[in-house]
Amino acid sequence: MSTAPAPARRRHVLVVGIDGVRLDLLRTVPTPHLDTVAAAGFLGPIEIDDGTPTMSGPCWATIATGVGVAKHGVHGNHFAGHRLEVFPDFATRLARQDGRRTFVAGGWEPLLLARDGGPLFAAPGRLSYIAPGADTCEGWDACDEQVTAEAVHVLATDDPEVSFVYFGAVDETGHLRGCGADYLTAIERADARLGRLLAAVRARPDHAREAWTVIVVTDHGHRDGGGHGGRSAEERTAWVACRGPGVATRPPARRLRFEDVAAHVYAALDRPADPHWTLDGAPFTTPAAPEEAAAPAEAARPEDPLQAVLFDMDGTLVDTEPLWWHTVEAVARSLGYALTDADAAAVVGRSVADTAAHLHGATDGRSRVETIAGDLLAGFHDRVARGPRTMPGALELLDALGAAGIPLALVSASPRPVVDLVLSVLGPERFAVTVAEGETPRTKPYADPYLAAVRALGVEPRYCVAVEDSPSGLASAEAAGCRVLAVPSALPIAPADGRLLRGGLTGADAPLLRSLVTG
Repeated sequence: MSTAPAPARRRHVLVVGIDGVRLDLLRTVPTPHLDTVAAAGFLGPIEIDDGTPTMSGPCWATIATGVGVAKHGVHGNHFAGHRLEVFPDFATRLARQDGRRTFVAGGWEPLLLARDGGPLFAAPGRLSYIAPGADTCEGWDACDEQVTAEAVHVLATDDPEVSFVYFGAVDETGHLRGCGADYLTAIERADARLGRLLAAVRARPDHAREAWTVIVVTDHGHRDGGGHGGRSAEERTAWVACRGPGVATRPPARRLRFEDVAAHVYAALDRPADPHWTLDGAPFTTPAAPEEAAAPAEAARPEDPLQAVLFDMDGTLVDTEPLWWHTVEAVARSLGYALTDADAAAVVGRSVADTAAHLHGATDGRSRVETIAGDLLAGFHDRVARGPRTMPGALELLDALGAAGIPLALVSASPRPVVDLVLSVLGPERFAVTVAEGETPRTKPYADPYLAAVRALGVEPRYCVAVEDSPSGLASAEAAGCRVLAVPSALPIAPADGRLLRGGLTGADAPLLRSLVTG
């Protein structure tokens, strides 16, 4: 008498992303639920490679797509210039190509919404975005709590074959309060939420007939005082834990990579990866190649004291200041007012709103401020659209800093439509972060734009150099705590401590900018 073989158990995958958890500090706090994943499989370090900035955008993109930065094109926390339509995330690829039921939940906008160049997860079968009430530790903790409740509900009542659940409170706590007691508590709370997800999986009515793979991964670490984006061991050491069918109870005898996560998701579903996907990772069940197993460990790269360079746009990288002046001249003329050199301080390096207010006052309120601002924006946009000229040495400096692996930001007092026009000339892929007028509570000369840029990069202002051409921009950068390379254009800038004056960008390089933060 023959016995029929037992039916194969249905494959499911749960990926839990916990942002910004330092491996060395993870080991100092009780994490019983993560420990159960590691005990049934493994937990191992991931050394972020030199080509990947230690920022959330590039790291999560690599985790989700299974390809590196050179392919997916996400170089910072603004996803502008990405190639995610060519290299989609695993939840989108499986839903679109295979009709799989996929689910994604989280609260960081670029992962799930069409903002800041996103979304990373373009079209999963089911998506839950829950916005934090505020960018505070408490706001993100409450957000993660709601994300957990939503994910528990979906895991219990629906049948997602692949799920990705994102927690952001640990990273936000690191940024705002450093890696002290509150940060460690946030790690414990994330582990408790992981436990609730695992309990929901175990409580499923068909759990005995299912084979679950669980992957828990972080994207980067933090410096002691909070923040990331540099190349210190604390920032560039991430980790991944995995348990499931075929996963050994020890890390693979090879270097672990972010790219392996997506590769293992496909393998755990018995879904062969198409060679045309050109994945850069391998499933965790793949052994080391002989040459990789024998290769010596890579020497640690010393941390660069220059953590980022923040560029003004108009008059610094592109020759748009004359275009702005001619625009303001034309609008003033239409109001019966002749612009003179006496107006320069209220026009050069100033925002559309500031300039409109100035013209409104100078013309005794002849036109509404909103109308003047609209005319200024339309006129400037038309002039820039004809193609601005890059400043001498600008592209060479951007290329040299990029080759040195130094994160770059664009910090402008121009509105977003103009910034995006100029980015099409400069190349949006050059900048990890861009900040335009209206995207911070106040614009230059206040510190807000530069503070927003350094926070998005996860760096400290005192280890950053801002490159500016106007007194207004210089005041903004210095108020934020940055060192400044000043290349005056229309208005003079006086020498002072913490700033270096040059006639232009030609000949400027990384060692010169590095000397500003070290000397």
